[in-house]
Amino acid sequence: MNRLCHIEIDERGLVRPTPEIEQERRVAIFDLLEENSFALPPRPDREHPLGPYRLRLAIREGRLVFDIATEDGEKAAEFHLSLGPFKQVVKDYFQICESYFDAVKRLPPSQIEAIDMARRGIHNEGASILQDRLDGKAQVDTDTARRLFTLICVLHWG
Repeated sequence: MNRLCHIEIDERGLVRPTPEIEQERRVAIFDLLEENSFALPPRPDREHPLGPYRLRLAIREGRLVFDIATEDGEKAAEFHLSLGPFKQVVKDYFQICESYFDAVKRLPPSQIEAIDMARRGIHNEGASILQDRLDGKAQVDTDTARRLFTLICVLHWG
């Protein structure tokens, strides 16, 4: 029950992503739907809607929006996060991804592996920031946070 069953990216106002970015998004959504851990904590001021949940991610007025509904489409929660804490790590992630995509075309496996390790490190940093920002709003495990961070990067692309 504590999981996401549907994920949608609000593409309004986004620039069309490169094929590499589009592939990252498809893989992240596929992996999230295959396995994730997402729960809304109980709140004393309202009834606790049970999962599974539908998630719509968007950027509105410079803020990251998590719009969450139950599997039946009933509104469960909505929260807005400042993008400020993500800006540098997203920038670093795009730079290392660009290096990685370029390296795959022309460098030996040992150098590609080193770049990929750096990419994973930045990805983990972004996931950690996301988990901190979601504290008290939603509970996600590390793998779910990593995949959601990928989707946040896709939103930043626009």
